[in-house]
Amino acid sequence: MPDSINTYIEAIQAALRDSPFVHEPKISVDDRGEVWFLRGDIYFIDNTRLHFRELYIRRDEPYKKTYTYHYQKADGTLIFRYDNSPHYPDLPKAPHHKHIGEDEVISASPPDLHRVLAEIASLIET
Repeated sequence: MPDSINTYIEAIQAALRDSPFVHEPKISVDDRGEVWFLRGDIYFIDNTRLHFRELYIRRDEPYKKTYTYHYQKADGTLIFRYDNSPHYPDLPKAPHHKHIGEDEVISASPPDLHRVLAEIASLIET
């Protein structure tokens, strides 16, 4: 794996370790040669869970091709989900978008895991 993915994973692990809201992180990396696949489930102190997947294309600078960050309550109710599936082509930042609850979809810039974790921390704090 290139150093950049190792650095990225180390930064994620440090952020999870340092967060007072993370209860149990489970992260795996699947190196598939030309691509690598990062996935995980992060459980928080309020029994919410973030399920995420990131698929990177190996280049000099790795490129994140697809992602989903699905944050839900303990009962499975969706709180929010960011993804770049092309099923909302009319949104201004398509294919990037954010689902809020079960019914609302808005345009959104592509987030990274650090930004999603910060958003979750602010929700747990309030």
